[in-house]
Amino acid sequence: MPPNSNLKLTIAFADLDLDAEERDEQAQQLMSELKQMDEVETVDRVLDPNPPEGNKAIGGFLVGLLMAEVNVANAKNLMGFLGDRLSGKTIELEVEGNGKKLKVKANSREELKAAIAEAERFIHG
Repeated sequence: MPPNSNLKLTIAFADLDLDAEERDEQAQQLMSELKQMDEVETVDRVLDPNPPEGNKAIGGFLVGLLMAEVNVANAKNLMGFLGDRLSGKTIELEVEGNGKKLKVKANSREELKAAIAEAERFIHG
Protein backbone atom coordinates (compact mmCIF):
# COMPACT_ATOMS: atom_id res chain seq x y z
CA MET A 1 0.00 0.00 0.00
CA PRO A 2 1.52 3.37 -0.92
CA PRO A 3 2.84 5.19 2.20
CA ASN A 4 1.00 8.40 1.31
CA SER A 5 -2.44 6.76 1.04
CA ASN A 6 -4.99 6.78 3.86
CA LEU A 7 -6.67 3.95 5.71
CA LYS A 8 -10.11 4.00 7.27
CA LEU A 9 -10.42 2.31 10.64
CA THR A 10 -13.78 1.54 12.17
CA ILE A 11 -13.63 0.74 15.86
CA ALA A 12 -16.71 -0.75 17.53
CA PHE A 13 -16.93 -1.27 21.28
CA ALA A 14 -18.76 -4.61 21.38
CA ASP A 15 -18.74 -5.64 25.06
CA LEU A 16 -22.18 -7.12 25.68
CA ASP A 17 -21.69 -6.72 29.46
CA LEU A 18 -21.89 -2.94 28.98
CA ASP A 19 -25.06 -1.08 28.17
CA ALA A 20 -25.29 1.22 25.16
CA GLU A 21 -24.48 4.31 27.22
CA GLU A 22 -21.29 2.74 28.65
CA ARG A 23 -20.12 1.59 25.20
CA ASP A 24 -20.80 5.07 23.87
CA GLU A 25 -18.82 6.66 26.72
CA GLN A 26 -15.83 4.44 25.84
CA ALA A 27 -16.12 5.49 22.19
CA GLN A 28 -16.30 9.19 23.08
CA GLN A 29 -13.28 8.91 25.40
CA LEU A 30 -11.23 7.18 22.69
CA MET A 31 -12.37 9.75 20.12
CA SER A 32 -11.12 12.65 22.27
CA GLU A 33 -7.76 10.87 22.71
CA LEU A 34 -7.44 10.16 18.97
CA LYS A 35 -8.21 13.80 18.12
CA GLN A 36 -5.10 14.78 20.06
CA MET A 37 -2.84 12.46 18.04
CA ASP A 38 -0.90 13.95 15.13
CA GLU A 39 -0.99 10.57 13.35
CA VAL A 40 -4.78 10.66 12.96
CA GLU A 41 -6.13 12.64 10.00
CA THR A 42 -9.78 12.56 11.08
CA VAL A 43 -11.88 10.82 13.71
CA ASP A 44 -15.61 11.01 14.20
CA ARG A 45 -18.72 9.16 15.30
CA VAL A 46 -20.54 7.05 12.73
CA LEU A 47 -23.92 8.39 11.60
CA ASP A 48 -26.85 5.99 11.81
CA PRO A 49 -27.97 5.39 8.20
CA ASN A 50 -31.41 4.26 9.46
CA PRO A 51 -32.35 6.41 12.48
CA PRO A 52 -35.36 5.15 14.47
CA GLU A 53 -38.81 6.42 13.49
CA GLY A 54 -39.60 9.70 15.19
CA ASN A 55 -35.97 10.44 16.02
CA LYS A 56 -35.88 14.22 16.32
CA ALA A 57 -32.10 14.40 16.64
CA ILE A 58 -30.42 15.52 13.47
CA GLY A 59 -28.00 12.82 12.46
CA GLY A 60 -28.23 10.18 15.19
CA PHE A 61 -25.02 8.23 15.79
CA LEU A 62 -24.45 4.50 16.02
CA VAL A 63 -23.66 3.59 19.63
CA GLY A 64 -20.07 2.74 20.53
CA LEU A 65 -18.75 3.20 17.00
CA LEU A 66 -15.92 5.43 15.70
CA MET A 67 -14.35 5.93 12.33
CA ALA A 68 -10.80 7.26 12.01
CA GLU A 69 -8.67 8.02 8.99
CA VAL A 70 -4.91 7.64 9.21
CA ASN A 71 -2.05 7.83 6.75
CA VAL A 72 -0.47 4.42 6.05
CA ALA A 73 2.90 5.78 7.18
CA ASN A 74 1.40 6.54 10.62
CA ALA A 75 -0.70 3.38 10.95
CA LYS A 76 1.87 1.44 13.00
CA ASN A 77 1.97 4.18 15.68
CA LEU A 78 -1.82 4.24 15.83
CA MET A 79 -2.01 0.45 16.09
CA GLY A 80 0.43 0.54 19.01
CA PHE A 81 -1.68 3.18 20.74
CA LEU A 82 -4.86 1.17 20.18
CA GLY A 83 -3.16 -1.95 21.54
CA ASP A 84 -2.27 -0.12 24.76
CA ARG A 85 -5.56 1.75 25.05
CA LEU A 86 -8.03 -1.01 24.16
CA SER A 87 -6.41 -3.96 25.87
CA GLY A 88 -8.99 -5.93 27.86
CA LYS A 89 -11.96 -4.43 25.98
CA THR A 90 -14.14 -6.32 23.52
CA ILE A 91 -13.83 -4.52 20.20
CA GLU A 92 -14.36 -5.06 16.50
CA LEU A 93 -11.81 -3.39 14.25
CA GLU A 94 -12.29 -2.92 10.52
CA VAL A 95 -9.41 -1.68 8.38
CA GLU A 96 -10.12 -0.47 4.84
CA GLY A 97 -7.57 0.61 2.25
CA ASN A 98 -6.66 0.10 -1.38
CA GLY A 99 -10.13 -1.30 -2.04
CA LYS A 100 -9.64 -4.12 0.49
CA LYS A 101 -11.20 -4.67 3.91
CA LEU A 102 -10.09 -6.59 6.97
CA LYS A 103 -12.41 -7.16 9.92
CA VAL A 104 -11.18 -8.60 13.22
CA LYS A 105 -12.71 -9.02 16.66
CA ALA A 106 -10.86 -9.13 19.97
CA ASN A 107 -12.08 -10.09 23.45
CA SER A 108 -8.77 -10.08 25.33
CA ARG A 109 -5.30 -8.53 25.38
CA GLU A 110 -3.89 -11.55 23.46
CA GLU A 111 -6.63 -11.44 20.82
CA LEU A 112 -6.16 -7.68 20.45
CA LYS A 113 -2.42 -8.13 19.92
CA ALA A 114 -3.12 -10.79 17.27
CA ALA A 115 -5.79 -8.61 15.61
CA ILE A 116 -3.46 -5.60 15.49
CA ALA A 117 -0.63 -7.74 14.08
CA GLU A 118 -3.05 -9.00 11.42
CA ALA A 119 -4.12 -5.42 10.64
CA GLU A 120 -0.45 -4.37 10.31
CA ARG A 121 0.22 -7.26 7.89
CA PHE A 122 -2.85 -6.20 5.92
CA ILE A 123 -1.65 -2.58 5.82
CA HIS A 124 1.91 -3.35 4.76
CA GLY A 125 1.39 -6.62 2.92
